[in-house]
Amino acid sequence: MKCIILAAGYATRLYPLTENMPKPLLEVAGITILDRILHKVDKLKNIDEIFIVTNHKFFQTFREWAQEYEGWQSIQVLDDQTTCNANRLGAIRDIAFVIDEKKIKEDLLVLAGDNLFDFELTDFLAFYHEKNTDCITAHVIEDVERIKRTGVAELDKHNKVISFEEKPKRPKSNYGVPPFYIYKKDTLPLIHQFIDEGHDGDAPGMFISWLLNKVDVHAYLFEGNRYDIGTLESYQEVQGIFIKS
Repeated sequence: MKCIILAAGYATRLYPLTENMPKPLLEVAGITILDRILHKVDKLKNIDEIFIVTNHKFFQTFREWAQEYEGWQSIQVLDDQTTCNANRLGAIRDIAFVIDEKKIKEDLLVLAGDNLFDFELTDFLAFYHEKNTDCITAHVIEDVERIKRTGVAELDKHNKVISFEEKPKRPKSNYGVPPFYIYKKDTLPLIHQFIDEGHDGDAPGMFISWLLNKVDVHAYLFEGNRYDIGTLESYQEVQGIFIKS
């Protein structure tokens, strides 16, 4: 299995913190967001390569970080050649870019580089092997306004995904879906088909709603929280939570 970390955004809502520093390399309680994510990836012994896809602006910054990283897996940083928020590729096209560049033909774990989470990826991977389908993650969000700002899934009694919407105005459930996915190797060509058909590839969840018409998808339900660091206020809030813990 391979792993892609999505880190090609420009995080303009976090300016001035991210004008010259990529969001995944901001520190939370003294440890970068990216290091916290990779500490969990490091426990997955069947992942032999990690690809961090970023933009041209922050490519060298990530390269310098990677030279100091002490995990056991091979890490490669890829430059998607975009230069600003206006010409960014979007998450799905960045995934396709890495698949093409590295000729990936294995199962694929995809993680957003700016979300922290309480659960263990080892449990997510075990669920994936149990279901033997493409998998997403989900957790219960009771705050209606908060769930309107994320992906929302409807699930059957076996945790099979029966519908998915990205940031719905009228959520059909309280299952929020963070940007953490495992795709079977046979699904990877469908990512290119999704793009070739002209669908919006900015938010990674857009692909999930389309994919449901092609293959079965299951959701791993986790307890605890995930922390989407999108604004200065949310960054300060997460800092406080992790400092206390």
